[in-house]
Amino acid sequence: MIEDIQQDALNRMNKSIEAFKAELSKIRTGRAHPSLLNHIMVDFYGSDVPIGQSANINVEDSRTLAVTPWDKSMIPIIEKAIMSSDLGLNPTTAGTVIRVPMPPLTEERRKELVKVVRELAENARVAIRNIRRDGNNDLKSLARDKDISEDEEHRGQDLVQQATNQSTDEIESLLQVKEKDLMEI
Repeated sequence: MIEDIQQDALNRMNKSIEAFKAELSKIRTGRAHPSLLNHIMVDFYGSDVPIGQSANINVEDSRTLAVTPWDKSMIPIIEKAIMSSDLGLNPTTAGTVIRVPMPPLTEERRKELVKVVRELAENARVAIRNIRRDGNNDLKSLARDKDISEDEEHRGQDLVQQATNQSTDEIESLLQVKEKDLMEI
């Protein structure tokens, strides 16, 4: 029972870390990366799909993405979707390829992005602490129902705390890497 609670908490914490990683990948650092466009939706024959399902996205150089739609008629739709996204990008079309240059980040914008990243990290840490609380509550209810002893409850809480510490450390290291990446010119 204790192992099940610990495993459940660990699985949920790992999902929180993955969600944090996904949010970090959306924040651009001035370098071109195909995942920057993953959250942009385009109207592909009547249904909204991620841009990656209607075009091929490649890194042309360190500051340029090349988007090649599978259907030439999709070029203006994809270009408009990229322009209207929250990324502040201005794509240009050259034949069948849409080039998306990454403008350099200003110092002020970098500091704003660091604040956003720190807020995302704090939200992830809060989610992990909530998972720890849920696990501890489950252990307390088992002890209250006399399914486990107090010693087993404390051992279980220690295991959940270890998982919490490990997860928050991982979030902290991801945060440090992203901050360094953002402030790098």
